[in-house]
Amino acid sequence: MRDNPLCALVTQTSQGMIASHIPMVLHEGNSAFGVLRGHVARVNSQWQNFSASEEALGIFTGPQHYISASWYPEKKKHGNEVPTWNYVAVHVYGRLRAIEDPDWLLEHLRTLTDTHEVIAEVPWRVADAPPEFIAKLSRAIVGLELQVSRVEGKWKVSQNRNEQDATAVMDGLDSLGTPASAAMSKLVRAQRPR
Repeated sequence: MRDNPLCALVTQTSQGMIASHIPMVLHEGNSAFGVLRGHVARVNSQWQNFSASEEALGIFTGPQHYISASWYPEKKKHGNEVPTWNYVAVHVYGRLRAIEDPDWLLEHLRTLTDTHEVIAEVPWRVADAPPEFIAKLSRAIVGLELQVSRVEGKWKVSQNRNEQDATAVMDGLDSLGTPASAAMSKLVRAQRPR
């Protein structure tokens, strides 16, 4: 969740389910799993229509990649192979609350920005912008806080395949030479017995 902070936040409303994709920051909280904080644009109806008495679902995805059936050695012998998709995901559940407090929003924006600006040679800070500009933009957003009550990790990284197939998958991924294929190859490799 820290490495891939874009969350698909899903809530139940009287009109059905609504999803928004928002960056979330994990904070320590009252529960063993912590609290996730993010924000949506005020015009996003999700913040007004979710049920505070029902669980919300946050979905974070990690590395993922298509796995070609042509990589499996047995495919050449009998053809009884199909392609698949390897992936890593985390599902978090908990109660959601909307926050309109300007001080909370300002602190959230500072934390969110500081967390992600570490990539910049000269990090941008909220304080770099005029306070009245930040205040104006803050009025256009609403904070969301998810008190996480449970976490489920989901992953499929060829752990069900024998050593020969897993090696073929890693070789196939490595041959593509992309960051996504390299990340998945690394995960497949990490799951192999040593």
